[in-house]
Amino acid sequence: MLRRIVQACFLIMGGTLGILLLPELFNLLQINDIPVVNNSYVTAILGAIIFYLITFWAVDYVFNFIKWAEDSLVKIPVTDVLFGSVGLIFGLLVAFLIGFALNAVQVPVINAVAPILLTLLFGYLGFQVGFKKRDELLGLFGKGSSKKKAAEEEPEKVDHKTLKILDTSVIIDGRVADICQTGFLEGTIVIPQFVLAELQHIADSSDVLKRNRGRRGLDILNRIQKELAIKVEIYEGDFEDTQEVDSKLVKLAKMTSGVLVTNDFNLNKVCELQNVSVLNINDLANAVKPVVLPGEELTVHVIKDGKEYHQGVAYLDDGTMIVVEEGREYIGKRIDVLVTSVLQTSAGRMIFAKPKLLEKAL
Repeated sequence: MLRRIVQACFLIMGGTLGILLLPELFNLLQINDIPVVNNSYVTAILGAIIFYLITFWAVDYVFNFIKWAEDSLVKIPVTDVLFGSVGLIFGLLVAFLIGFALNAVQVPVINAVAPILLTLLFGYLGFQVGFKKRDELLGLFGKGSSKKKAAEEEPEKVDHKTLKILDTSVIIDGRVADICQTGFLEGTIVIPQFVLAELQHIADSSDVLKRNRGRRGLDILNRIQKELAIKVEIYEGDFEDTQEVDSKLVKLAKMTSGVLVTNDFNLNKVCELQNVSVLNINDLANAVKPVVLPGEELTVHVIKDGKEYHQGVAYLDDGTMIVVEEGREYIGKRIDVLVTSVLQTSAGRMIFAKPKLLEKAL
């Protein structure tokens, strides 16, 4: 169907150009003595035939270009198209008003060239401003509508902290689904489109480990959206001027006044520096772990040597690492140890201990 439309457009264009240009061409070639060539119907038919013959070569290129443009427009979020179009219309309106004012200046060059330049310049600027400022405009409209609603109805305090924005690492981790299921994470779960794109990119990776992690993240999202009784929204917008996903997440959290949910230690620190509310899953996991105090006795299984000389490494059932001083000779054995100190950060918890046998010997 599209090919037929393209061919029809070529025929109409050929007939129009035939009426306008072929008589001039015949005059140039000095063959205007033939009465038939001065007939507009004849020139229209000749032009249409010429352009119809051109379609056999050009129709594929035009068809592919139209399909490419269609696919590109379909992939663009509707908010981008809407605000870009509004900006374009506003820019063209400004260009028209300035050009109308310049018509009062009776300078042939300015009257001929200025409207074209103004249309191109302000049309481009208007589209760019509308496209790149769409998130701020959305936030502005959202605030305006909420204020209007509050004025019409009884006052109600809107808590934007109910928006929980998930990053890629916490989705792949998977524990966020269990936390949502228990009801400890309330409000609306927001999943940005650029996070989904990153997950899909990881899932399509040639590396087996990355591919499995990406697919696990997509499975976790499906579970959250379909199986859990919690509201999930997909944020379709993007920040074209920012490449890093973490920076986009921080901007989105600032724009929506939401809370960023992550287990990335570095992203946690960036959020703290920029005064963005953040929930770290590792902090929650550390908070619910059994409290271990210096001087307590534990029974552990030393499985490998540590980084420092004569150190051994063991793990609790919850995965907490225990560094056993002078524990290298006990690798492969279960021993009783005494806790000497506990180091707890957002990156995890580490327990330092020494063998109880060594304590008794001393």
